[in-house]
Amino acid sequence: MAEKDSASENAPDDLAGLTDDELRKRGRAPDPVLPGQQKPKYQVPTPVTVSVVLWIASGAVLIAGQIALLVVKQQLIDAIVKTTNESTAPGPKPSPADIAAGTTTLVWTLFVGAVVFALLVALFAYKARQGTRSARSVLTGLAILEAVFELVFFRGGLNAFLLVSLLLAVIALILMYLPSVATYFPKVGKKVN
Repeated sequence: MAEKDSASENAPDDLAGLTDDELRKRGRAPDPVLPGQQKPKYQVPTPVTVSVVLWIASGAVLIAGQIALLVVKQQLIDAIVKTTNESTAPGPKPSPADIAAGTTTLVWTLFVGAVVFALLVALFAYKARQGTRSARSVLTGLAILEAVFELVFFRGGLNAFLLVSLLLAVIALILMYLPSVATYFPKVGKKVN
């Protein structure tokens, strides 16, 4: 605590009393809110607010897609068993029970992964709404990860839910990088004048 007090005493006088929005425009992130302090009021730019909504919608669509996959799980198992039985490939064929077990594990793993991914997106979208530049960077990485996952693993049969989720994520990402919101995400280590 003593370091915090001495740092604020050594702060330039021209920063005293500035709002979080004014601090952002000067390249400084808002001060953290300590227990017992009231949260400062800040004006979130409209593109950032819309972006947060789109990020959350992207996660919700991703989860909905995995729920739809859970609903049609048996049809998927039947199709794989049929394809395997009709296959003329040499070697032993897996039993229908093995196919069912493997498919069930895969579908549930994808569902849990989608829920975790959506929660991460919601968390970092919330932090980006507060003007945290690193949260915007993490969201960029998550959008790239989603695109790579979709293009690498589902290139043969693009799922409509995944496409919509990716489209929403790309639009949300573009909104966070608009020039009009650049001052809302100050650069780390930028010198304050």
